[in-house]
Amino acid sequence: MLSRLGKARILISLLCIAAIGLISRSSWDSSVYSLGLQNSSLCACPRCLTESDPWFRELIKASPQPFLSKIFTPLEDDFNWWKGMQGERRNFTFYKTTLAKLFKIFPPFPNVVEASPDRCRTCAVVGNSGNLKGSRYGPLIDYHDIVIRMNHGRTKGYEADAGTRTTHHVMYPESAITLDNTTHLVLFPFKMSDFLWLLKKFDTGKNSAGNSKRIANKDLVMILNPAFMKYVHEIWLEKKGKYPSTGFLTVALSLQICDEVRVFGFGADSEGNWSHYFEVLKLKMLRTGPHAGGHEYEVIQQLQEKKKIVFFKGF
Repeated sequence: MLSRLGKARILISLLCIAAIGLISRSSWDSSVYSLGLQNSSLCACPRCLTESDPWFRELIKASPQPFLSKIFTPLEDDFNWWKGMQGERRNFTFYKTTLAKLFKIFPPFPNVVEASPDRCRTCAVVGNSGNLKGSRYGPLIDYHDIVIRMNHGRTKGYEADAGTRTTHHVMYPESAITLDNTTHLVLFPFKMSDFLWLLKKFDTGKNSAGNSKRIANKDLVMILNPAFMKYVHEIWLEKKGKYPSTGFLTVALSLQICDEVRVFGFGADSEGNWSHYFEVLKLKMLRTGPHAGGHEYEVIQQLQEKKKIVFFKGF
């Protein structure tokens, strides 16, 4: 028989587990990956994102397929918008031919866990803002089923604030890092050469000897649909900025593939600088490039106010 001390320890442990579960579920709504689905029974969360919310339901329904796939049929209008972001000169035929080559190497369909009444897919979107410093969000970030990082985001040396786990890493050539064999490489293609870069990185032909060290597991590669970028720019951001930032695109994407979304590491630091938690800021000035950074931040705050996400602003 257990001693009184042993029983007490078990009771305390059970209470701690219950508390963690309560924290993880509180203040959460949920979404559906299958676009346009409206029944809250499609996920095991307390309430699905589109439930009793016509505005958000229509916003989700308006989305094109988030990821490219073997059976995806691109539209020339979407291509023309996308190629204008970077002044691309290659034509629509070249684009379609390149997509066909991609799916001779990579999985024909994106590796997405779909919504189900038996699961509640929790998701942490981890940005690179300096406001993560000192936040101690690491354990909470690691608690999620899906942890999405982006660009040069890292964990080594920053575990207490940024966590240790990464299931999906968003990148493009200029921000690429080498991933482990269990992390999904999520390519955000901003130009045609990004597709060609990906093909080259996984080339197995005669001239690929100098490229033997691949940056990720080819069976875990996922490619964002350029039409999704257009959708986010026009519908979510009302055409503000030249095109959406990687961070905002990732937030919008998370609402398609997750049921509960928490957002960390977005916005300026405590001094108003758009800095990174893993860098020493030398040039103190507002930097959002061609993106409408201020407006994107406002939209994220609106999602928080509408209880579509939980937004942790750091310290």
